[in-house]
Amino acid sequence: MPVGSAADFDKALSVGRPPNVARLFPHSRALIVSGKAIDRALLTKSKAMTMAANGRSELVIRGALRAAQRANAGLLIEIAKSEGGAKAYCAINYWNMARTVDALMNEMGITVPVAVHADHYGIKGEKDIEAARTEIPSMFDAGITSIAIDASHLPDADNLLASIELNRYVPKWASLETEVGEIKGKQGLSTPDEALFLVQGLNAHGIFPDWIALNNGTVHGLEESGQGIQVGLTAEIHEAIACYEVSGAQHGTSGNSSERLRAIAEQTRTTKANYATGLQFISWGVGVNDYGNAVLDAEGNFKKVAGEGMGEELWAEMVAYAEKQGWKSGDFKKLNLPFENKLLGQPREIRERMVKRVEDFVYHMLTNVFNAGDTAPLAIDAILRAGSYDLGPKASRLEDPAAWTPEKIRERAAGISSDKGQAGNFED
Repeated sequence: MPVGSAADFDKALSVGRPPNVARLFPHSRALIVSGKAIDRALLTKSKAMTMAANGRSELVIRGALRAAQRANAGLLIEIAKSEGGAKAYCAINYWNMARTVDALMNEMGITVPVAVHADHYGIKGEKDIEAARTEIPSMFDAGITSIAIDASHLPDADNLLASIELNRYVPKWASLETEVGEIKGKQGLSTPDEALFLVQGLNAHGIFPDWIALNNGTVHGLEESGQGIQVGLTAEIHEAIACYEVSGAQHGTSGNSSERLRAIAEQTRTTKANYATGLQFISWGVGVNDYGNAVLDAEGNFKKVAGEGMGEELWAEMVAYAEKQGWKSGDFKKLNLPFENKLLGQPREIRERMVKRVEDFVYHMLTNVFNAGDTAPLAIDAILRAGSYDLGPKASRLEDPAAWTPEKIRERAAGISSDKGQAGNFED
């Protein structure tokens, strides 16, 4: 048991697990919670954020959970729609992630609180909205405790209207992330006006998101431009929406230096930092720099570190498979699904070194970069103070609903100056 009272843990276990989790895992000792508890803990510590570890593989989830236990930190485990939705390219998905997390937490005696987050639940049009009316409830039936409704691919008015429509399918106790501006680096950077429009419109309809994700200069996958997160822009946007008490969710952290990530934690209201591609490569044994970005050779190929990560023969098989498919470095994520069972079928010592590589990296980030150490007791305290799995909203309604009807939303949106940047798919 990490730092914190065993009695407090038992009490939090009895009152802090949401009803879907308690129903699915009635005999569990895993403290799976709403992400609200995690967010509140980081806010209490101040100038701190925790990792939302992308669980593309069971081995990555295992390593991230072990790291959180070592750091005594609250954690989120997540998967995005493109990775784990109906057209998944990973074996971990929206419908088995909670079961995997619960099983691993019980197996390893993990006692820190963990939220299970459906990241980038992407909405690009009416067909997605219609599917979401069934799919979102099914995800919560499967143990999800947090969700990001991401309609940022749509124009500002449609983003807000879709977010309002779909909120009815999200349990009130669940943590909610909203997004403005597709995550695609220097293209179409978010503005304070766009973020304020989205947050104010949600507030008028009694919707109080826990996090907002921005396009603040970062990318998904490999960061090759060197531009990275725009700390000043992020701070400016967070200040503009401060009265609505929305924390920041930082996407695409894998490609940014530790110094820049420390600045995000210290200078902005960010409490959640997504880590995806870096954890994949770290587990595989690909060479990475000190903040998890894969190192490429002169020909643009990954450098596998001998004796680390997966076995050398399996790596050679994966590379050959990718070459046969015509996949470049950015497509290697598609190897997760066809090779997950082969990764799990390796000898124990190889699986362990894959997990340990993730554990050591995540622990370093949590304790030395994100300032998330010892936030687990703070999350438990938040649950105990509420006496419930439902911590309620951080904010109250400040906006007049009459000023935010669909017609007025479109009128307001027409006055926003924004650059959506180049077209493309930037979901994960």
